[in-house]
Amino acid sequence: MKKLLRIDCSSRITGSHSRELANYFEKKWHLNNPNGIVIRRDLAKHQVPHIQNNTIEGFYTPVAHMTPESKKATSLSDELITELKSVDEILISSPLYNLNIPSNLKAYLDQIVRIGHTFSLNESNYYGLIEDKTAYIITSKGGVYKGSPMEQYDFQEPYLQAILGHMGIKTEKIFSLEGTSDSKITAQNKIALQNSITKIFKN
Repeated sequence: MKKLLRIDCSSRITGSHSRELANYFEKKWHLNNPNGIVIRRDLAKHQVPHIQNNTIEGFYTPVAHMTPESKKATSLSDELITELKSVDEILISSPLYNLNIPSNLKAYLDQIVRIGHTFSLNESNYYGLIEDKTAYIITSKGGVYKGSPMEQYDFQEPYLQAILGHMGIKTEKIFSLEGTSDSKITAQNKIALQNSITKIFKN
């Protein structure tokens, strides 16, 4: 039985292009995995707090020296990492805010990117500890970035791929809806992306 962790972060609960495409992906995923389970984490409805100093200290405290306070400070991180490790696939839907991901998604990632749990370090480099997961990313952008001078300012997709890879998670596919400020472009691109999503479940 497959499990999908769906993470949404658009501040728009309704009228969100990234959420709409994520709904389409989830529908196709369910058709392909009729007995599958979807775990939904909506970071706009239920925000993950930004990490505090006591959380960081807890991250670097050996288990044998953890106090009740440090355990409490890292309990949410423990919960989110356990959830992440329990699934087979991950779906992240994210709009582009100020050239990058929304802060609520960054807060979530700061809780799960944790040394000794999702990544580690050897003498030469960092390496991921979660190597059996596949991620799909859905992004939406008001402007057109790819193939234009604006592409150099898009830090959203490179960051998401890099931070997931840092934990050992492979990004299987990115579905990017660009030009959402133009309704005609949006409609055409959305259909094309829906077709692309459908295609991956036919292979």
